[in-house]
Amino acid sequence: MRNSFLSTRLPRLTTSLAVAAVCVVGGMRHAHAEDAATGTVAVQTVPARRGTIGQPVQAYGVVSASGSSVTTVTLPYVTHIARLLVEPGQRVKRGAPLAAVTADPSAVLAASQAKSALTFARVELSRTQSQYDMRLATASQLSAAKKAFDDARDALNAQQRMGVVAGIATVYAPIGGVVLQVSVSPGDQVSAGTAMMQIAQIESDQPSRPNVVLGVDPDEVAAVHVGDTVTVHGLSSGLSRSAVNGRVMVVGAAIDSQSQLVDIAASVPLVGTAFIPGTHVSAEIATQTGAHWIVPRSSVLTDDQGAYLFQIEPNQKAKRVDVRIAVEDDDRYGVDGELDAAKPVVSTGNYELHDGMSVRRAGGAAR
Repeated sequence: MRNSFLSTRLPRLTTSLAVAAVCVVGGMRHAHAEDAATGTVAVQTVPARRGTIGQPVQAYGVVSASGSSVTTVTLPYVTHIARLLVEPGQRVKRGAPLAAVTADPSAVLAASQAKSALTFARVELSRTQSQYDMRLATASQLSAAKKAFDDARDALNAQQRMGVVAGIATVYAPIGGVVLQVSVSPGDQVSAGTAMMQIAQIESDQPSRPNVVLGVDPDEVAAVHVGDTVTVHGLSSGLSRSAVNGRVMVVGAAIDSQSQLVDIAASVPLVGTAFIPGTHVSAEIATQTGAHWIVPRSSVLTDDQGAYLFQIEPNQKAKRVDVRIAVEDDDRYGVDGELDAAKPVVSTGNYELHDGMSVRRAGGAAR
């Protein structure tokens, strides 16, 4: 019974599908025949729009690799590290405690001696001034006492500027950012001027400092200028959809011997984002940015006379408009020409068009 049922229904189903296919093909042929008979071409259009567009230059790089965005923490006197209060990779604010240290006894002694020397010089100057007033000291002796006082005062000021104090002192972060590297350990003796740690600035208190370094192909670097817009994307899967805009701050003038690229330094506001120092990124640098007619790439054709596109007149006729391609951005062109903002631009179907041909929008009237 089942085989009998299928055998009776299958021919009917096959016949119905064949009839439907014939109808579709017939409808398409009828539409094409109608267009051919009327000399009308089916097209799709987009509005004529003028705006700002730039030609992107691709680049790759890393966050906070620029030396100008990294601050090295040092002390001007010999110290011993008592405790470290931060870890590499930790985000800190400006003024945050970084380490507890004790000054070397020799540094403390020098500061103490400077105070004693100033006290002695002050007493000597007062005594010499009194003797001079009583004509018991010469002007030369008074001048020598004044000089000794000035020298002692300057020496103490220098010690105070170094911040040498007895006991435990705290080292504070000079900028806000992320601790890139800690070069010391508790118990270490650190010489004057030796690097204790490095902080990469990512805070916005100095937005003009570069915090992203990018490599650009030497053939394209001539198009990049200071002030160009940079759009940074993460290379990892977690950051692939994240994008932050910034500005080019420095354009390199030499090719890196290892990467064979030219370094570009950019300032990008990264506060509150997942782009931490060391993040590898890709970027598009918008070069040659300007105001142009923005049209789909498919709308622009070329012939012996140059580049052109078609706009639709109110009477549903195609009008050729010669253009000059100023910039390219993926599937878009920025063009210059005598376009009319009130007339739509043909985006597809333009290969069949000639100037003055009648058109209709695919699926309806031209718009």
